[in-house]
Amino acid sequence: MLVAAVRSLATYVGVSLYVLIVGPPGMILAIVFGWKDLLYILGHGGVRLGLFLSGISFRVAGRENIPIGRAAVYCSNHQSNIDPPVVFDALHPRMHILYKREIDAIPVLARAFRLGGFIPIDRRNKEAAMQSIEAGAKSIRAGNSFLIFPEGTRSKTGELLPFKKGGFIMAIKGQAPIVPVAVQGGRDAQKKGSWIIQPVTLSVRVGAPVETAGLNVEDRAKLIDGVHRQIEQMLAAGPIGKVV
Repeated sequence: MLVAAVRSLATYVGVSLYVLIVGPPGMILAIVFGWKDLLYILGHGGVRLGLFLSGISFRVAGRENIPIGRAAVYCSNHQSNIDPPVVFDALHPRMHILYKREIDAIPVLARAFRLGGFIPIDRRNKEAAMQSIEAGAKSIRAGNSFLIFPEGTRSKTGELLPFKKGGFIMAIKGQAPIVPVAVQGGRDAQKKGSWIIQPVTLSVRVGAPVETAGLNVEDRAKLIDGVHRQIEQMLAAGPIGKVV
């Protein structure tokens, strides 16, 4: 426990310093020269620094299901705060994220998110949420992939919660496939309410893409049900024994 606590403290300090040191100049270069890719390079660098300092690693199965060269919406379950950075780093070099507006309270990070094309969503404000969904669909049609966590909160038990519909409407409007993702191990890495990160290996399973071409918003319930079932099946398969 002491070692994990020390590593956790080093992770928080190291990542915070990284964001404060490389964030402002990175954003200036992105604004002045339009180097959006630089923000993703720096973002992945920050994630990998955090994973290294904390001792977190991950294994991925199903990479062949990733639609290379095509915009898609990656739909993942959510068990802990460790899941988003792991999935972000594991699957795509330029993954946009539909994120909770509360993160906008972190000034440097929020500014970098906006410059990188990430889109905040406020589920408490229906009109604002629909505007975010429309903006996301427009970004998808421009060729950008998104990561969503449709449970809307972390599952306390590991059981998959019901999905909220916003990200699925965004995928339908963008006519992009939804790629089911099942991540396991996050709850072992960090218990809800604890600041200590345990050095564990997470499993990330990627399922077969579910097409939305030809669907309309009225088809969202059937789409949600199919993706939910596929993620449940991948979670039932258990942790990955080896890298695939």
